[in-house]
Amino acid sequence: MPINAGYEYAEAEKKYLESQTNEEKIIALEEMLRTAPAHKGSERFRGDIRLKIKKLKESILKSKKSGKSSKKGIKKSDMQAVLIGLTNSGKSSILKALTNANPKIASYGFTTTQPEIGTLNHQNCHIQIIDLPPIASPNFDHGIVNNADTIIIVIEKLHEIESILQNLKNKKAKKIIVFNKTDLYDETTLRKITETLKTKKYNFILVSAKTNQGLEELKDKIFKSFDIIRIYTRQPRKKEDEVPVIMLPNSPLEQVAEKILHGYSKKVKYAKIWGPSSKFSGQQIGLKHIVKDKDMIEFYSE
Repeated sequence: MPINAGYEYAEAEKKYLESQTNEEKIIALEEMLRTAPAHKGSERFRGDIRLKIKKLKESILKSKKSGKSSKKGIKKSDMQAVLIGLTNSGKSSILKALTNANPKIASYGFTTTQPEIGTLNHQNCHIQIIDLPPIASPNFDHGIVNNADTIIIVIEKLHEIESILQNLKNKKAKKIIVFNKTDLYDETTLRKITETLKTKKYNFILVSAKTNQGLEELKDKIFKSFDIIRIYTRQPRKKEDEVPVIMLPNSPLEQVAEKILHGYSKKVKYAKIWGPSSKFSGQQIGLKHIVKDKDMIEFYSE
């Protein structure tokens, strides 16, 4: 142990010595690096820690490339968000609380070994939520993260945010910081956490998967992170469909028809529309009409 090392460093070093896997060693080493004394005399020592982390990550990558992948292909839905974070951050508990999924949840690390998929039903929309293995796991799928529309970063300590963001290459995705396990803190501590996150100008929310605190607001944040519009359809003189067609803003009616069924736009003679983009209820429109959020459409085909 280096000179002037504190209690946090001692705890991290203990976890490192007790680690059973390379992934656990990396997490412990990163914590040791964060809590180690930062002065000129410790530069070599900190360099040794960084070298150990580098070698362990290379070892994980090498074994990952040599082994056969058992991952199942995941078809991306119109609205997809991924849950990422360190081990034991509570990602699986949040997935279970938000969706119809029933992932394995345990107190030990690296419980999630493959992507778990659930569906969040919110405001009549089906949102695909994927819980990925911890970032340090060899099963962490960077491809899914790089293609996601929204990234939900689950943390239980503030210092985790920066290291997680540094590992993300997807700059286009909306990001939501979810500070989990608020049931473990008193009001004064939570107020300080909130102020810190506000100062950093993060899009964040404090939640507890155990007590359900903040989960409804989280659902709204996830939904609002997608740049989409909802188009409802119905057959003439019948009730409209409850689940909307998800489109990008400024989409023409032709694309809505094609989203419903490939080639359908060629059979459409005209349509009637009710809603924000109509001049009056039941306006007759053509395929070039630009639809808006919450429009309701009746198609008339040959």
